[in-house]
Amino acid sequence: MNILIMGPAGAGKGTMSDLILKEYDIPHISTGDMLRENVRKGTDLGKEAQSYMEAGKLVPDSVINGMVEKRLQEPDCQKGYLLDGFPRTLVQAQTFAEIADKIGKPVEAVIALEVDFEILKERITGRRICPKCGAIFHMKNHPPKVEGICDECGAELSQRKDDTVEQLKVRMDEYEKSTKPVIDFYEGKGVVTHIDAANKPAEVFEKIKEALGKID
Repeated sequence: MNILIMGPAGAGKGTMSDLILKEYDIPHISTGDMLRENVRKGTDLGKEAQSYMEAGKLVPDSVINGMVEKRLQEPDCQKGYLLDGFPRTLVQAQTFAEIADKIGKPVEAVIALEVDFEILKERITGRRICPKCGAIFHMKNHPPKVEGICDECGAELSQRKDDTVEQLKVRMDEYEKSTKPVIDFYEGKGVVTHIDAANKPAEVFEKIKEALGKID
């Protein structure tokens, strides 16, 4: 089962990705994690990527595409994959479609999570993260037992610098400009399911399972 999950910041991609992985036993592939792993291991593609990053430049699509192509051919992707954060642009989507077809792993489902801006604003600004263990809380929906303190390790919680209304607007503008055309591209292939992600996680996941159940 080859899946892409898409949606703006705060839509719940992380939560839904975890549930999909448990249900379908496929690997979660984040291009950010994959990039860091290649750099850490010193692969040829990692060295090439590092040269761009050290120069303060964006890693070009050709390098990212090469990493994705290699990753999807690893043994744990035999049952499929869940791609998160890629492709981000129409050009990436078009190139990735060629790569995926070439290696026999075309995208079978695109889950497009959709949430109104006002709900995203509440989710984003209320989010608190533990800098020590990475646990995530929300001041309204999932508050810690002791205000400002992590339940897991007792460290002081913090707010990410980009978890502000101003930064959310910037990220939403970028999403509309770059990622919506990607969704439109996959609409043309008939594999997109739009899901209202404003509901409770269990309800959202049921809709996702319904959509994935239609894959032949």
